[in-house]
Amino acid sequence: MAIEALDVLYMPSRDVEADLKFYRDVLGARVAFAVEAMGTRVAEVVVSPRGPRVVLAGHLAGDAPVLLHRVSDLDETLVQLSARGLQLERRVELPLGPCATFRSPGGQRLGLYQLTRPEVDEHFLDRADF
Repeated sequence: MAIEALDVLYMPSRDVEADLKFYRDVLGARVAFAVEAMGTRVAEVVVSPRGPRVVLAGHLAGDAPVLLHRVSDLDETLVQLSARGLQLERRVELPLGPCATFRSPGGQRLGLYQLTRPEVDEHFLDRADF
C-alpha cells in the first residue's frame, strides 16, 4: 500500500464566490475554475505552482478541510487499512474518481481517492460560472 501524494485541500466554504475573490484579489491566486451546478458552487484556486490543489466547496459540511490523498488502487488500499483498524465515514464519487473519507483519532478529515478520470481537469479548466 502506498499513498502517492496529497493532491487536494478540499475546503468547506460558506460563500465560495467571496472566498474565490479573496484568494484571487488578496492572495494573488489564479482561478483554475469556478463551477455552479447541482445546487452548489465549487472553485479551484492555484495559490502556488507547488503543493496541493485548493478546492473551495459550498456543499462540504463543517469547518475543517478534507485532505485528499491519491492512491493507485483504492479498494486494495482500503482492504489493507481496514485490517489495521481504519473505519470509513463514507465512500463518494468525485469528478476525479472514487473516494473514501475517514477521520484521524484527533478529528482531522482525510480522504483517499483513485485517479480514474484525469481528463476531468481539462473539462473544468477555465470554466467560470460565477
